[in-house]
Amino acid sequence: MDTRFLGIPELVETPPVAVVVDVMRAFTVAAWAFAQGAEKIVLAESLEEVLELKERHPDWAALKDGPPAPGFDAVNSPALLRSVDLGGRTVVQKTTAGTVGALAVKDARLVLCASFAVAEATALLLREHGNDGVTFVVTGEDGKAEEDLACAQYIARRAAGDATDAADYLRRAAESSAAAELTEGVREGSHPDDVALCLELDRFPFAMVATVEGSLMVLRPHGVSAPTGH
Repeated sequence: MDTRFLGIPELVETPPVAVVVDVMRAFTVAAWAFAQGAEKIVLAESLEEVLELKERHPDWAALKDGPPAPGFDAVNSPALLRSVDLGGRTVVQKTTAGTVGALAVKDARLVLCASFAVAEATALLLREHGNDGVTFVVTGEDGKAEEDLACAQYIARRAAGDATDAADYLRRAAESSAAAELTEGVREGSHPDDVALCLELDRFPFAMVATVEGSLMVLRPHGVSAPTGH
């Protein structure tokens, strides 16, 4: 499988297939939102759009990076989301990197959003599609975020059918600057368990597929029939 690993600023053209990776924490949070019952996630362009959508749809759950704020129901923390019942609800998510990366490739034929939590299911879906060329969008730090690059490289290896030990990839993520910031409490709106949850490999058995629905980009879980395994 021909793969490229690009940061958001390097996306000069729309790739046919894109895997947008944000480990800490957007797409770990998205996976947890689906596990907590969310029906779909709208990936918003701005906080203003989140609040506008929330005003039009009061039952939707608004989620953002950083500390809690008026009008928002949740923050971008998987640990804090564990206790939130999202059964049947639509979540509107805006983050610093993950949602930006997904929107940057919204016209791709296939857009997957990924983290370690859904790595195997993502790899299996790529293999099912038989794609020869896949662009992995490494969203953090303009493509240099070690946790996102490690996850992208791991998924690429698994998608190629390689029997790959995840330990080194997870170690790289655990030693990343993002992990350090979360552990030290530098990032507001976080929880001490966030890093551990972001490093849980294959916690969930679904991939996450983003498609344009009307004027919105919508993320939904996609079950994969093949069994997980390494």
